[in-house]
Amino acid sequence: MGTYRWKTAVITLSDKGYRGERTDESGPAVRDMLPEEEYEVREIIVLPDEQGLIEQELIRLSDEERMDLILTTGGTGFSERDCTPEATLAVATRNAQGIADAMRYYSLQITPRAMLSRAVSVIRHKTLIINLPGSPKAVRENLSFILPSLLHGLGILKGTDGECARS
Repeated sequence: MGTYRWKTAVITLSDKGYRGERTDESGPAVRDMLPEEEYEVREIIVLPDEQGLIEQELIRLSDEERMDLILTTGGTGFSERDCTPEATLAVATRNAQGIADAMRYYSLQITPRAMLSRAVSVIRHKTLIINLPGSPKAVRENLSFILPSLLHGLGILKGTDGECARS
């Protein structure tokens, strides 16, 4: 893959964060975990838990800004305001559910509450979109688990890497 850097956006979904009532720690945690030689974080955004706004931003980042990867944090629980998975699914052109499944599987080894995650992972055209949990601790745990496979997945999606089959 050489020295290609994946154009990345990070979106934190939090009503309190959007209103300035809570400092966003999850978005910066995501950014800090992404190796700079592999990922170029172009935007870090905080949005309220409003499905229409989330969909608009996912579409803008995918279609107009041509991000390779969008990582969301928050809005994946059971709260009535949590709508990140619905917004993500609404803009998807293909499913990539294995990533979200793997994160849940891994997280269940840490806490039984991981089964309450509604996070999804999808593809919109040539952009991979992954919902991460809202807490900085859970973000670090989940991202550390999926990061080793993300480079290959992005390479396959963008056509810069060979297929997954092993001999």
